Amino acid sequence: MHTGQEALALYPALGQVVPTLEALGSALGPMAVPAGAVLFSENSPCQGFPLVLEGEVKVSRHSSDGRSLELYRVVPGELCLASSACLFRSQPLSAQAVATKPTRLLLIPPPVFIQWLQTPAFRDAVLGLFAERMADLTGLIDAVAFQRLDQRLAAALLGRGQDLTVTHQELADALGTVREIVSRLLRRFEREGWLVLAREHIHIRDSAALRAVAAALT
Repeated sequence: MHTGQEALALYPALGQVVPTLEALGSALGPMAVPAGAVLFSENSPCQGFPLVLEGEVKVSRHSSDGRSLELYRVVPGELCLASSACLFRSQPLSAQAVATKPTRLLLIPPPVFIQWLQTPAFRDAVLGLFAERMADLTGLIDAVAFQRLDQRLAAALLGRGQDLTVTHQELADALGTVREIVSRLLRRFEREGWLVLAREHIHIRDSAALRAVAAALT
């Protein structure tokens, strides 16, 4: 499928924007990045508005002591809140984006993004994104501020099968805490007989017990 057609299939609002994808032509040649590639960093200027065609991008905030907190992920057909907010305000980016798997995307130049906002369908899509992401972030704030970490960790382990290939640091990053605390809780879960720990691997033995711990989240 042609890149323009691929983008239109994922982002229907682009069918009404001016300038059109066809008019922009080769200026929007898709970028291909490997897993682990940093697409943008906190406090850096926004180079453009990403439209993900394939793969996945994780957007996170980082603290001065090295901790990080995942805010959301962008998959094909979704839009990046941090990029749009940066372009709206003409201010540096407030988060970091990293490809979690091989990813293809279009990077829309800032002047083109501003022009596209004059198109009601595209503007409505971006504003709808703000509403959806705000709901997600409100839930994240509630989880970080008000819910116990053992409950959040149990919930994070569920729904991913019996065998998880994940490091303690990756779980800590996802939960916005430090590795030592996650490791301590995982060892406690292991002592209870709920799971078995190995290097970069967790085998779930008792999903029901973890579900009971996580149930307090609801």
